Amino acid sequence: MDRTPSKPKAALWMAGWLSLMLVMAVAGRETARQLNVFQILEVRSVLGLFLLYPMICRHGGFATLRTSRLPQHIARNLIQYGAQLGWFLALSLIPIGQVVAIEFTMPIWTAILAAAFLGERMTIWKTAAILLGIVGVVVIVRPATGEVDPGQLIALGAAVGFGVSMVLVKSLTRTESALAIIFWMLMVQLAAGFFPTLYLWVWPSAQAWGWLVVIAVCGTFSHYCLANAMRYADATVVVPMDFLRVPLTATAGWLIYSERLDMFTVLGAALILTGNLLNLKPGGPLPARAAT
Repeated sequence: MDRTPSKPKAALWMAGWLSLMLVMAVAGRETARQLNVFQILEVRSVLGLFLLYPMICRHGGFATLRTSRLPQHIARNLIQYGAQLGWFLALSLIPIGQVVAIEFTMPIWTAILAAAFLGERMTIWKTAAILLGIVGVVVIVRPATGEVDPGQLIALGAAVGFGVSMVLVKSLTRTESALAIIFWMLMVQLAAGFFPTLYLWVWPSAQAWGWLVVIAVCGTFSHYCLANAMRYADATVVVPMDFLRVPLTATAGWLIYSERLDMFTVLGAALILTGNLLNLKPGGPLPARAAT
């Protein structure tokens, strides 16, 4: 597998991630109105395996998915599963733009954990990208003071879980293919949600089935894009690119749900874009080690 660092390739894979996640946010909001969250994720995992099967065959069959890091896959995907449960639940409790905006506390945890456990460097440009991204999110959301909504706390907990999962994905990409990472994600999450789904099962309507297929397609291949992006760049380079999902979601809300796109959204998007442009600057050379 080619792992030569390339920010342009990482950016292209992240463009796929952004597009698919945007569609999934809308589909998730619509589906959560009819079905419980366990059922949504379980059906997504089942359909995702069917979608992944042609790619598995094309890349040499199931033998290529063998792993010596099964405990890491299980840990990563249980954390990811819990975060996804929170994310879909939050979509049913608070506005879609607010869920996505709160989710963007995730890069703070990702950057700190990647620097602490993966040895990634926190350059001034990476720091600036994260800070400008967070400021941009705050400008767009303009959080009001007062009682905290439970949906906001659930979304925040999901963001922490996504941050931990992101660092574990980066660690797995050092030895695992993107296809293997997605396969084990679907298998672990399928097992995790089997009994809750069986207990809470409600037969979906035709409309709900349509949204579930959209979620399965977007959920499966968005993570394939993310895993490939992680192959070509550090987590602290890849994650700030994801800030663009906030203005994109705001635009989708304007077009689909007639939510007003105001000057604060435009200003926040400009700050986020500036941060991402700064993040493309190369870091300084590593300090030379003293001779021993």
